[in-house]
Amino acid sequence: MFLVIVMKKKTKKDRRRSFKKGRTHGRGHKGQGQRNTMPRLGFEGGQTPFYLIIPKEPYYRGHHLRREYPPLSMLQLQRMIDLGRLDADEPIDLSAICNSRLYKIDVLKRQFGVNLTEEGVDLFSAKVNLEVQWASEAVIAAVERNGGVITTRYFDPASLFAVMNPLQFFQKGVPIPRCKFPPADAIQFYTDPKSRGYLANPEQVEKARFELSQKYGYTLPDIIADPHREMLMMRKDPRQIFYGLAPGWVVNLKDKVVLKPKSKEYLEYYAS
Repeated sequence: MFLVIVMKKKTKKDRRRSFKKGRTHGRGHKGQGQRNTMPRLGFEGGQTPFYLIIPKEPYYRGHHLRREYPPLSMLQLQRMIDLGRLDADEPIDLSAICNSRLYKIDVLKRQFGVNLTEEGVDLFSAKVNLEVQWASEAVIAAVERNGGVITTRYFDPASLFAVMNPLQFFQKGVPIPRCKFPPADAIQFYTDPKSRGYLANPEQVEKARFELSQKYGYTLPDIIADPHREMLMMRKDPRQIFYGLAPGWVVNLKDKVVLKPKSKEYLEYYAS
């Protein structure tokens, strides 16, 4: 017994002007719809439109220029450390947090880094060298109570593009940018020792650490006698965005070498 397959011959479909929507072609009879003279979006027939009736509120002034800091709770940070997404034996900065693939920022939406929130401060137990962009007093106390160190620092947009995805940045073969200083409205926060700003005086920071421990009622651990002293004392230069890599260096991933500038002009530019 044989199976016979009958192939039907394809017929050409009618594509004349009467196909589906003939005559008026779906535009109807006369009027603005047929003549394509419809008013613009938002036109209300000549009366005062809605967006002009509502008054402008003062707190909306310049909202499109405000910096945003997407939140990351202390509970999420502890979970990332417990799951091995973050290494507590190494300094944790914005680059390490973004490389965990559990947190991301969008520079085009004016997101400038991590806002470490207070959720889970009682459960946080890791000893870390942490660098974030915004932190409250309770968050700072939770980190230092466990013997850790926290620093708040600013990244400009050009540096953020490199920090949030280092592999993609290094593949471009461009020099590491130097980080700019904070704008005028943020300079006070990043120079304040109470907020652990990276531009604050180290002696005043130690004094603020002791005062905060007295306020929250815990004994401040001695970092000098800690076995992880070298890791806890690691800091970046204000112009530096990566640990161990200076501004102006070029990382060649193909040849696995780091190219350093030798010209006096380049050295003065990246050091300024």
